[in-house]
Amino acid sequence: MTTTIKSVGIAGSGLMAAGIAEVMATTGHEVVMRCRSQGSADKVQGKIEGSLARQLEKGTMGEGEHAEVLDRIHVTTDLERLDVCELVIETVVEDLAVKKDLFRQLDDVCRDDAILTTNTSTLPVVEMAMATDRPERVLGLHFFNPATKMPLVEVVPAITTAPEVVDTVREFAVQCRKEPVTVKDSAGFIVNALLFPYLNSAVKMLESGVATKEDIDAAMKGGCGFPMGPLALLDLIGLDTSVAVLHALQEERNDSCCNPAPLLKRMVTARQLGRKTGQGFYTYPARH
Repeated sequence: MTTTIKSVGIAGSGLMAAGIAEVMATTGHEVVMRCRSQGSADKVQGKIEGSLARQLEKGTMGEGEHAEVLDRIHVTTDLERLDVCELVIETVVEDLAVKKDLFRQLDDVCRDDAILTTNTSTLPVVEMAMATDRPERVLGLHFFNPATKMPLVEVVPAITTAPEVVDTVREFAVQCRKEPVTVKDSAGFIVNALLFPYLNSAVKMLESGVATKEDIDAAMKGGCGFPMGPLALLDLIGLDTSVAVLHALQEERNDSCCNPAPLLKRMVTARQLGRKTGQGFYTYPARH
């Protein structure tokens, strides 16, 4: 028997957190967003308001709906405000120690029947599940960037997750107008396990001088019908996130194709992380 989720908590304040919050509120869910500081809370509130304002200007959202969606989103710096939520989505930095510590805190403050999920793109879900006293109610719920547009979500049960919890989360994803796929708790799940070796190969090709970045991207768009070339996609994902995913794949697979290209590692060291820093393989306008 599944449970209908009405209230959602989000622990995080980045682009993914803002996008997921907008998706939840637009599909009728009450949302509590917890940010670590007032500065990050103000910033994420501004991101959401800006996105909704653009929809209002384009006419894809009416004034009544716009006001209702904004009213459903509650931003806070107090973790204990998540105690009212039936499902919580963690969207913090892709660092296992940080995530495990947050799950311990969530386990303490959230109601006993709440489902705790992680938006990790590749880290082992079971590690976060076992940081709690409710491992049967913990699983992965991996959205893709931008969350407001990408239809897919990966539902990732740990070996400890109860089957009825998986069913509830799959149904919740459908309620959020997403297309859920279920995948076992293995590095990279489905999409990233296939995608990142390809992206890494594109960087190695650029580094070895086979073609320019523009021609590599144009070739994969024109020859394979991809909407975006691999180097532009790395900039969108974030080069630091990409290196973290590749390291996780390398650790589990011991496959040389997952060893991050030297150029990729050097760019991360130089904080050339892509769109979020304004400089990656391409240059982007500064964000305000």
